[in-house]
Amino acid sequence: MSGGPLNHGEPALYGCTVATEAEPESVLLPGHDVPLGRYTTVRRLLPQRPRRMVGAWCFVDHFGPDDVSGRPGMQVPPHPHTGLQTVTWLAEGEILHRDSLGNVQAIVPGQLNLMTAAHGIAHSEQSPPEHPPGMHGLQLWVALPEEARHGEARFEHHAALPVLCDGDVTVTVVVGEAGPLRSPARVHTPLLGAEVLFAGPGEHRLPVDPAYETAVLAMSGTADVAGVALEPGSLLYLGQGRTAVPMETAGPARLFVLGGTPFEEPLVMWWNFVGRSHEEIARARDEWMRGDRFGVVPGGERPLPAPEMPTVRLKARDRHGRVLS
Repeated sequence: MSGGPLNHGEPALYGCTVATEAEPESVLLPGHDVPLGRYTTVRRLLPQRPRRMVGAWCFVDHFGPDDVSGRPGMQVPPHPHTGLQTVTWLAEGEILHRDSLGNVQAIVPGQLNLMTAAHGIAHSEQSPPEHPPGMHGLQLWVALPEEARHGEARFEHHAALPVLCDGDVTVTVVVGEAGPLRSPARVHTPLLGAEVLFAGPGEHRLPVDPAYETAVLAMSGTADVAGVALEPGSLLYLGQGRTAVPMETAGPARLFVLGGTPFEEPLVMWWNFVGRSHEEIARARDEWMRGDRFGVVPGGERPLPAPEMPTVRLKARDRHGRVLS
Protein backbone atom coordinates (compact mmCIF):
# COMPACT_ATOMS: atom_id res chain seq x y z
CA MET A 1 0.00 0.00 0.00
CA SER A 2 1.30 3.42 -0.90
CA GLY A 3 0.25 6.91 0.01
CA GLY A 4 1.37 10.50 0.21
CA PRO A 5 2.88 12.07 3.32
CA LEU A 6 0.79 13.78 5.94
CA ASN A 7 1.39 17.48 5.44
CA HIS A 8 0.59 19.97 8.16
CA GLY A 9 1.20 23.52 6.99
CA GLU A 10 0.24 27.00 8.03
CA PRO A 11 -3.09 28.37 6.78
CA ALA A 12 -1.31 31.41 5.36
CA LEU A 13 0.59 29.18 2.93
CA TYR A 14 -2.59 27.41 1.88
CA GLY A 15 -5.51 29.82 1.90
CA CYS A 16 -4.08 32.92 0.23
CA THR A 17 -6.41 35.33 -1.58
CA VAL A 18 -6.03 37.34 -4.76
CA ALA A 19 -7.82 40.67 -5.02
CA THR A 20 -8.62 40.24 -8.72
CA GLU A 21 -10.37 36.87 -8.26
CA ALA A 22 -13.09 36.27 -10.85
CA GLU A 23 -16.68 35.64 -9.81
CA PRO A 24 -18.18 33.19 -12.32
CA GLU A 25 -21.88 32.49 -12.35
CA SER A 26 -22.83 29.56 -10.11
CA VAL A 27 -25.37 26.80 -10.77
CA LEU A 28 -26.94 24.81 -7.92
CA LEU A 29 -27.73 21.17 -8.80
CA PRO A 30 -29.98 19.27 -6.34
CA GLY A 31 -29.58 15.78 -7.85
CA HIS A 32 -32.11 12.94 -7.97
CA ASP A 33 -32.45 9.51 -6.36
CA VAL A 34 -31.38 6.39 -8.29
CA PRO A 35 -31.44 2.78 -6.98
CA LEU A 36 -28.02 1.12 -6.98
CA GLY A 37 -28.25 -2.64 -6.66
CA ARG A 38 -30.91 -4.10 -4.36
CA TYR A 39 -30.12 -2.30 -1.13
CA THR A 40 -28.67 1.15 -1.88
CA THR A 41 -30.17 4.36 -3.22
CA VAL A 42 -27.85 7.14 -4.38
CA ARG A 43 -28.29 10.81 -5.24
CA ARG A 44 -27.02 11.35 -8.77
CA LEU A 45 -25.48 14.81 -9.10
CA LEU A 46 -23.68 14.43 -12.45
CA PRO A 47 -24.50 14.30 -15.26
CA GLN A 48 -27.50 16.63 -15.33
CA ARG A 49 -29.00 18.73 -18.09
CA PRO A 50 -27.72 22.06 -16.67
CA ARG A 51 -24.20 20.63 -16.17
CA ARG A 52 -22.82 17.41 -17.61
CA MET A 53 -19.21 17.60 -16.39
CA VAL A 54 -16.80 19.40 -14.08
CA GLY A 55 -13.40 19.10 -15.73
CA ALA A 56 -13.06 15.39 -16.52
CA TRP A 57 -15.47 14.46 -13.69
CA CYS A 58 -18.42 13.03 -15.62
CA PHE A 59 -20.42 11.13 -12.97
CA VAL A 60 -21.08 11.79 -9.27
CA ASP A 61 -23.17 9.57 -6.96
CA HIS A 62 -23.59 10.46 -3.28
CA PHE A 63 -24.91 7.70 -1.00
CA GLY A 64 -25.94 7.88 2.63
CA PRO A 65 -25.62 8.56 5.41
CA ASP A 66 -27.56 5.32 5.89
CA ASP A 67 -28.02 2.99 8.85
CA VAL A 68 -27.05 -0.45 7.52
CA SER A 69 -26.89 -2.25 10.87
CA GLY A 70 -28.62 -5.60 10.42
CA ARG A 71 -28.82 -4.98 6.65
CA PRO A 72 -26.60 -6.14 3.77
CA GLY A 73 -25.36 -2.63 2.95
CA MET A 74 -23.96 -2.10 -0.53
CA GLN A 75 -24.29 -5.15 -2.78
CA VAL A 76 -23.38 -4.32 -6.39
CA PRO A 77 -22.63 -7.47 -8.45
CA PRO A 78 -19.91 -7.73 -11.11
CA HIS A 79 -20.35 -5.19 -13.89
CA PRO A 80 -18.11 -3.74 -16.63
CA HIS A 81 -16.52 -0.36 -17.32
CA THR A 82 -14.68 1.23 -20.24
CA GLY A 83 -13.13 4.63 -20.90
CA LEU A 84 -13.14 5.95 -17.32
CA GLN A 85 -11.66 5.87 -13.84
CA THR A 86 -13.76 5.12 -10.77
CA VAL A 87 -13.02 6.99 -7.54
CA THR A 88 -14.47 5.54 -4.31
CA TRP A 89 -14.42 7.72 -1.19
CA LEU A 90 -16.05 6.87 2.14
CA ALA A 91 -17.06 8.99 5.11
CA GLU A 92 -18.54 5.96 6.93
CA GLY A 93 -18.60 2.23 6.37
CA GLU A 94 -16.52 -0.35 4.53
CA ILE A 95 -16.68 -1.62 0.95
CA LEU A 96 -14.91 -4.64 -0.50
CA HIS A 97 -13.72 -4.18 -4.08
CA ARG A 98 -13.08 -7.19 -6.34
CA ASP A 99 -12.07 -6.90 -9.98
CA SER A 100 -11.23 -9.03 -13.01
CA LEU A 101 -7.51 -8.29 -12.60
CA GLY A 102 -7.64 -10.34 -9.39
CA ASN A 103 -7.56 -7.43 -6.95
CA VAL A 104 -9.47 -7.85 -3.69
CA GLN A 105 -9.29 -4.71 -1.58
CA ALA A 106 -11.35 -3.30 1.28
CA ILE A 107 -11.69 0.44 1.67
CA VAL A 108 -12.54 2.40 4.82
CA PRO A 109 -12.84 6.15 5.47
CA GLY A 110 -9.71 8.15 4.66
CA GLN A 111 -8.56 5.71 1.97
CA LEU A 112 -8.87 5.84 -1.81
CA ASN A 113 -9.74 3.12 -4.31
CA LEU A 114 -8.96 4.26 -7.86
CA MET A 115 -9.78 1.88 -10.71
CA THR A 116 -8.75 2.73 -14.26
CA ALA A 117 -11.00 0.87 -16.67
CA ALA A 118 -9.27 2.01 -19.88
CA HIS A 119 -10.08 -0.63 -22.57
CA GLY A 120 -12.13 -2.69 -20.14
CA ILE A 121 -12.45 -4.12 -16.64
CA ALA A 122 -15.17 -5.64 -14.46
CA HIS A 123 -15.60 -5.25 -10.70
CA SER A 124 -18.00 -5.70 -7.82
CA GLU A 125 -18.54 -3.55 -4.72
CA GLN A 126 -19.98 -5.03 -1.54
CA SER A 127 -20.23 -4.35 2.14
CA PRO A 128 -18.54 -7.30 3.89
CA PRO A 129 -20.77 -9.54 6.07
CA GLU A 130 -19.37 -7.92 9.23
CA HIS A 131 -19.56 -4.21 8.40
CA PRO A 132 -19.89 -0.96 10.35
CA PRO A 133 -23.42 0.28 11.10
CA GLY A 134 -23.18 3.37 8.90
CA MET A 135 -22.67 3.83 5.15
CA HIS A 136 -21.85 7.19 3.59
CA GLY A 137 -19.67 8.07 0.63
CA LEU A 138 -19.12 9.01 -2.98
CA GLN A 139 -18.71 7.07 -6.20
CA LEU A 140 -17.27 9.23 -8.97
CA TRP A 141 -16.15 8.72 -12.55
CA VAL A 142 -13.40 10.51 -14.43
CA ALA A 143 -13.54 10.45 -18.23
CA LEU A 144 -10.27 9.31 -19.79
CA PRO A 145 -8.77 11.28 -22.68
CA GLU A 146 -8.14 9.60 -26.03
CA GLU A 147 -4.49 8.77 -25.33
CA ALA A 148 -5.36 6.90 -22.09
CA ARG A 149 -8.68 5.21 -22.78
CA HIS A 150 -7.38 2.34 -24.93
CA GLY A 151 -4.65 1.22 -22.53
CA GLU A 152 -4.44 -1.55 -19.96
CA ALA A 153 -6.73 -1.52 -16.94
CA ARG A 154 -5.23 -1.03 -13.48
CA PHE A 155 -6.21 -0.61 -9.85
CA GLU A 156 -4.68 1.53 -7.08
CA HIS A 157 -5.38 1.56 -3.36
CA HIS A 158 -3.99 4.45 -1.32
CA ALA A 159 -4.17 3.88 2.42
CA ALA A 160 -2.88 7.39 3.22
CA LEU A 161 -3.38 10.68 1.44
CA PRO A 162 -1.95 14.20 1.95
CA VAL A 163 -3.76 16.09 4.71
CA LEU A 164 -3.63 19.67 5.96
CA CYS A 165 -5.10 20.86 9.25
CA ASP A 166 -6.26 24.48 9.42
CA GLY A 167 -7.59 24.89 12.95
CA ASP A 168 -10.76 22.78 13.12
CA VAL A 169 -10.77 22.25 9.34
CA THR A 170 -9.14 19.17 7.81
CA VAL A 171 -8.43 19.06 4.07
CA THR A 172 -7.64 15.75 2.36
CA VAL A 173 -6.50 15.86 -1.27
CA VAL A 174 -7.94 12.67 -2.75
CA VAL A 175 -6.82 13.19 -6.36
CA GLY A 176 -4.85 15.94 -8.06
CA GLU A 177 -3.42 18.86 -6.13
CA ALA A 178 -4.43 21.88 -4.09
CA GLY A 179 -1.84 24.37 -2.89
CA PRO A 180 1.17 22.43 -1.55
CA LEU A 181 -0.69 19.11 -1.34
CA ARG A 182 -0.58 16.52 -4.12
CA SER A 183 -2.29 13.13 -4.15
CA PRO A 184 -0.27 10.05 -5.19
CA ALA A 185 -3.19 8.85 -7.34
CA ARG A 186 -2.43 8.60 -11.06
CA VAL A 187 -4.76 10.69 -13.24
CA HIS A 188 -4.62 11.65 -16.91
CA THR A 189 -5.94 15.21 -17.01
CA PRO A 190 -5.41 18.19 -14.65
CA LEU A 191 -7.80 17.35 -11.82
CA LEU A 192 -8.78 18.06 -8.23
CA GLY A 193 -10.84 16.05 -5.77
CA ALA A 194 -10.59 17.15 -2.12
CA GLU A 195 -12.59 16.62 1.06
CA VAL A 196 -12.94 19.61 3.39
CA LEU A 197 -14.10 18.52 6.85
CA PHE A 198 -15.30 21.13 9.38
CA ALA A 199 -15.34 19.89 12.99
CA GLY A 200 -17.49 22.88 13.97
CA PRO A 201 -18.13 26.46 12.91
CA GLY A 202 -15.34 27.72 10.71
CA GLU A 203 -14.16 29.02 7.38
CA HIS A 204 -11.56 28.01 4.84
CA ARG A 205 -10.33 29.04 1.40
CA LEU A 206 -9.24 26.14 -0.79
CA PRO A 207 -6.77 27.22 -3.49
CA VAL A 208 -7.70 26.18 -7.03
CA ASP A 209 -6.19 26.69 -10.46
CA PRO A 210 -8.13 29.48 -12.26
CA ALA A 211 -8.02 27.33 -15.43
CA TYR A 212 -10.15 24.75 -13.60
CA GLU A 213 -13.90 24.43 -13.54
CA THR A 214 -14.83 23.87 -9.89
CA ALA A 215 -17.82 22.56 -7.97
CA VAL A 216 -18.58 21.79 -4.31
CA LEU A 217 -20.73 18.93 -3.00
CA ALA A 218 -22.19 19.04 0.51
CA MET A 219 -22.02 15.50 1.93
CA SER A 220 -23.29 16.54 5.38
CA GLY A 221 -23.98 19.78 7.19
CA THR A 222 -24.74 23.12 5.60
CA ALA A 223 -22.28 25.68 4.28
CA ASP A 224 -21.97 29.05 2.61
CA VAL A 225 -19.81 28.47 -0.49
CA ALA A 226 -18.80 31.54 -2.49
CA GLY A 227 -21.87 33.32 -1.13
CA VAL A 228 -24.33 30.51 -1.95
CA ALA A 229 -26.11 28.42 0.71
CA LEU A 230 -25.37 24.73 0.16
CA GLU A 231 -27.55 21.97 1.64
CA PRO A 232 -26.58 18.27 2.08
CA GLY A 233 -26.84 16.21 -1.11
CA SER A 234 -26.54 19.14 -3.52
CA LEU A 235 -23.75 20.23 -5.88
CA LEU A 236 -22.77 23.83 -6.54
CA TYR A 237 -21.05 24.47 -9.89
CA LEU A 238 -18.76 27.51 -9.70
CA GLY A 239 -17.38 27.81 -13.24
CA GLN A 240 -13.82 28.82 -14.10
CA GLY A 241 -11.62 31.73 -13.12
CA ARG A 242 -11.37 31.29 -9.36
CA THR A 243 -8.09 31.16 -7.48
CA ALA A 244 -9.76 29.90 -4.31
CA VAL A 245 -13.10 28.50 -3.14
CA PRO A 246 -14.30 30.25 0.05
CA MET A 247 -16.30 28.07 2.43
CA GLU A 248 -17.91 28.91 5.76
CA THR A 249 -20.02 26.80 8.12
CA ALA A 250 -22.06 27.43 11.26
CA GLY A 251 -21.40 23.89 12.53
CA PRO A 252 -19.90 20.53 11.53
CA ALA A 253 -19.93 19.88 7.78
CA ARG A 254 -18.29 17.62 5.22
CA LEU A 255 -17.75 19.10 1.75
CA PHE A 256 -16.12 17.66 -1.34
CA VAL A 257 -14.54 19.91 -3.96
CA LEU A 258 -14.28 18.83 -7.61
CA GLY A 259 -12.18 20.60 -10.22
CA GLY A 260 -10.32 20.23 -13.47
CA THR A 261 -9.58 21.79 -16.82
CA PRO A 262 -12.56 21.62 -19.20
CA PHE A 263 -12.75 18.26 -20.95
CA GLU A 264 -13.04 19.09 -24.65
CA GLU A 265 -13.41 15.62 -26.18
CA PRO A 266 -16.94 14.51 -27.14
CA LEU A 267 -18.42 11.67 -25.09
CA VAL A 268 -21.09 9.03 -25.38
CA MET A 269 -22.11 7.83 -21.90
CA TRP A 270 -24.44 4.86 -21.54
CA TRP A 271 -24.87 2.42 -18.66
CA ASN A 272 -21.33 1.76 -17.34
CA PHE A 273 -19.46 2.76 -20.49
CA VAL A 274 -17.84 6.01 -21.60
CA GLY A 275 -17.00 6.06 -25.30
CA ARG A 276 -17.05 8.19 -28.41
CA SER A 277 -19.70 6.61 -30.65
CA HIS A 278 -22.87 4.51 -30.64
CA GLU A 279 -21.01 1.64 -32.31
CA GLU A 280 -18.31 1.61 -29.65
CA ILE A 281 -20.86 1.42 -26.84
CA ALA A 282 -22.87 -1.30 -28.61
CA ARG A 283 -19.70 -3.35 -29.14
CA ALA A 284 -18.76 -3.08 -25.45
CA ARG A 285 -22.25 -4.19 -24.43
CA ASP A 286 -22.17 -7.19 -26.78
CA GLU A 287 -18.73 -8.24 -25.54
CA TRP A 288 -19.88 -8.04 -21.92
CA MET A 289 -22.94 -10.17 -22.62
CA ARG A 290 -20.80 -12.75 -24.47
CA GLY A 291 -18.28 -12.90 -21.63
CA ASP A 292 -15.48 -11.40 -23.73
CA ARG A 293 -13.02 -8.56 -23.09
CA PHE A 294 -13.78 -7.77 -19.43
CA GLY A 295 -12.58 -10.89 -17.62
CA VAL A 296 -14.10 -12.58 -14.57
CA VAL A 297 -14.51 -11.12 -11.10
CA PRO A 298 -13.55 -13.64 -8.37
CA GLY A 299 -16.21 -14.67 -5.89
CA GLY A 300 -18.61 -16.66 -8.04
CA GLU A 301 -21.35 -14.02 -8.19
CA ARG A 302 -23.61 -13.80 -11.19
CA PRO A 303 -22.61 -10.80 -13.34
CA LEU A 304 -25.06 -7.97 -13.83
CA PRO A 305 -26.69 -8.21 -17.27
CA ALA A 306 -26.56 -5.12 -19.47
CA PRO A 307 -29.84 -3.40 -20.36
CA GLU A 308 -31.01 -3.46 -23.94
CA MET A 309 -29.55 -0.80 -26.18
CA PRO A 310 -31.91 2.13 -26.81
CA THR A 311 -33.95 2.07 -30.00
CA VAL A 312 -32.51 5.45 -31.03
CA ARG A 313 -28.88 6.08 -31.91
CA LEU A 314 -26.68 7.31 -29.04
CA LYS A 315 -25.23 10.73 -29.83
CA ALA A 316 -21.83 12.09 -28.90
CA ARG A 317 -22.10 15.28 -26.85
CA ASP A 318 -19.68 17.95 -25.75
CA ARG A 319 -19.26 19.02 -22.12
CA HIS A 320 -22.18 21.46 -22.49
CA GLY A 321 -24.52 18.69 -23.65
CA ARG A 322 -24.61 19.79 -27.27
CA VAL A 323 -25.08 16.95 -29.77
CA LEU A 324 -22.09 16.50 -32.05
CA SER A 325 -23.03 13.41 -34.08
